Amino acid sequence: MKQILNDFLTYAKMNTRSDATSQTIPTTPGQVELALLLKEQLVAMGLSDVAYHEKNSFVIGRLPGNPEKEAIGFIAHVDTADFAAENIQPQIHENYDGKDVLLNREQQLMMRVVEFPNLTDYIGQTLITTDGTTLLGADDKAGIAEIIDALRVLQEQDPQQRGDVWVAFGPDEEIGLGADRFDPADFPVAFAYTMDSGRIGHMEFETFNAARIDITIHGTSVHPGTAYGRLVNALRIAGQIDAALPADEVPEQTKAYQGFYLLHNLSGHIGQAEVSYIIRDHDHQQFEQRKATIVAIIDDLNRQYGQERITYKLYDQYYNMGDLIKEDPRSIDAARAGMKAIGITPIEEPFRGGTDGSKITYKGIPTPNLFTGGENFHGQYEFITVEAMETARDLIVAIVAYVGTK
Repeated sequence: MKQILNDFLTYAKMNTRSDATSQTIPTTPGQVELALLLKEQLVAMGLSDVAYHEKNSFVIGRLPGNPEKEAIGFIAHVDTADFAAENIQPQIHENYDGKDVLLNREQQLMMRVVEFPNLTDYIGQTLITTDGTTLLGADDKAGIAEIIDALRVLQEQDPQQRGDVWVAFGPDEEIGLGADRFDPADFPVAFAYTMDSGRIGHMEFETFNAARIDITIHGTSVHPGTAYGRLVNALRIAGQIDAALPADEVPEQTKAYQGFYLLHNLSGHIGQAEVSYIIRDHDHQQFEQRKATIVAIIDDLNRQYGQERITYKLYDQYYNMGDLIKEDPRSIDAARAGMKAIGITPIEEPFRGGTDGSKITYKGIPTPNLFTGGENFHGQYEFITVEAMETARDLIVAIVAYVGTK
């Protein structure tokens, strides 16, 4: 079995699902287990400065190179998304024939080409799927396996032809916490990449600016038989807030660079309601205007009701890393050159979300996001091929080689 496949299967079978309700660092013990395994692996490979940092649960190591050349880094996350992750049983389909894939014979679970025509892009390859009852974890254990395998290749090459290569494996990306604790002082590179995107060719260096607003609405609950002039329905006020926002500026009606408001949670009763929105826009000025719009709606309703019935907490979550990366495009140039070197046409689209790189970029390390080759992330139809992982590995090696020529 190829080492990259063996590594991936080892990582995938470990339950590292993160938990947004947990207060520990990281949020689940399985992430610590994988992090310590990776630390042992890096030590066994002979990397320098290998450490598991308990302050943030990042495992970091360095493949030494020529100190006169630029050091760069590669990052992947150890946790998986909020989907079944216990007893993961990867299925290997050698020389995939392009037909429907039987995931689970006992439960007769199928992945059908009519629903997932992207399967036909992988005919003849070694396809890895779930057994239909869990996710696979290619997001982002494929990224980890690709980085590890790239280190093996780089160890066979002349270290004087490149700078140091740093690697980092961190927790809780899926719940947006891991990169908050990332310490750039532990990762002295000119720029880095997260290996955490999907199909081959994808590179993201523009993300949303993101905020969240948590709103509490204080109503007055009175028996409906005596409610005239006295009852104030918190749920109806929630409806007024939503009706005042632009009806077409929602995720299901926007694309590309268009921003949105998303009613994320709504709960409560007549006397009190809790509402949360997430606010997204690629353009920072429009992002600030969106926040101002929803605050103005709340202020206006409070005036209408003659008192502060609506309170809120508004906070930023992350920013568009493209605003900074475009000021220092070396990371983009190197990724484009690396893809060209291995015969791939880059697919550069604005990412309608955020990555760990969004936050790490604002900590001073420009960090675009590169493909792993996986598809259908976060569910039972997730898959990847060995060949796609090898392509991502080759891209890492090609980027290192390109930067070494500068």
